[in-house]
Amino acid sequence: MAVPKELKTVAVIGNGLIGHGVAQVFAVGGKDVRLIGRRAESLRSAMDKIKTSLKGFTAHGIVSAKEAQAAFKRIRPTTDMKEAAAATFVVEAVPFEQELQLKVFEELDRICPPPTVLASSSGQVASELVTRVKHKERVVAAHFWYPSQMIPAVEVCAGPNTSPDVVPWLCKVLEEVGKVPVVLNREVKGFIGNRMQFAMLREAWALWASGAASAEMIDRVVKTSFGRRVDITGPIESADVGGLETLYNFGAWLMPDLDRGTEPSAKVTALVKAGHKGAASGRGVYDWQKRGDAQKLLGARMDELFRWLAADKDGARKKKPVAWKPAKRKPAKRTIKRKAKRG
Repeated sequence: MAVPKELKTVAVIGNGLIGHGVAQVFAVGGKDVRLIGRRAESLRSAMDKIKTSLKGFTAHGIVSAKEAQAAFKRIRPTTDMKEAAAATFVVEAVPFEQELQLKVFEELDRICPPPTVLASSSGQVASELVTRVKHKERVVAAHFWYPSQMIPAVEVCAGPNTSPDVVPWLCKVLEEVGKVPVVLNREVKGFIGNRMQFAMLREAWALWASGAASAEMIDRVVKTSFGRRVDITGPIESADVGGLETLYNFGAWLMPDLDRGTEPSAKVTALVKAGHKGAASGRGVYDWQKRGDAQKLLGARMDELFRWLAADKDGARKKKPVAWKPAKRKPAKRTIKRKAKRG
């Protein structure tokens, strides 16, 4: 498949938690953006969020006031899906609902002529989105993390029908707008990050539910131990530099005792069924009405994310990226037919 020769216009379908951040990413990166939503009211809200976010980027020295103003002007909100036809790259960022996503990709496939690349940011694998798509070769997963304008990583995963030209093209596009592409060799549910994140969350919930430790102590040990070093050494690097044999032996002893449940703990299930949805409702595992610091906690997290973005910009943490290469595939075995010797 031929990929787009240049990228001037990006369409973002959906203006919620992820969509408005993705729109900001490409607008700051110099691209014209069509931000497509279902309602004018929600689009106005999304544009207000983008304006507020850009003010934060300016205050922290990530972009200048002039750059922020220019980026904001590059975003055109619309409720007309046909506006996506102007783009050579489209990012779907609608809620994680199978039927809705299938309809969106079916419509995009009809509206946007090849070689426009169609990507899903939702965390869904590409093969689950193309059942109604004619040009399956241009559909790819590009999983942006929340908040998408703040987190560098974007998980890129081709489906079995995706053209081999699409992933290298998309990685280049992402790097040009300041993102760090993370390429998977094959489709797995949840990709890398969510699988790692939920493995830890499962164990954290299990420890709390069993009474082994309080929620406060579980969060404290993460924040004051391995949480401080994971930005420098990931889990596999840590095991290798710490001593693979030692970690292997410890893992062989500990892993049989780790939680292996296929559902969230019964105590967490009971909280959710009782209407306790976390900080937003005032109570989750923590009683947020007593704590009263949810907004302060989120503010501190945003400040830390801005600190990392500023460090990325001034090159203090700039590392030479590992070049991505497609996984080598074993050649298919060939049966060689030999002519029988004549006597």
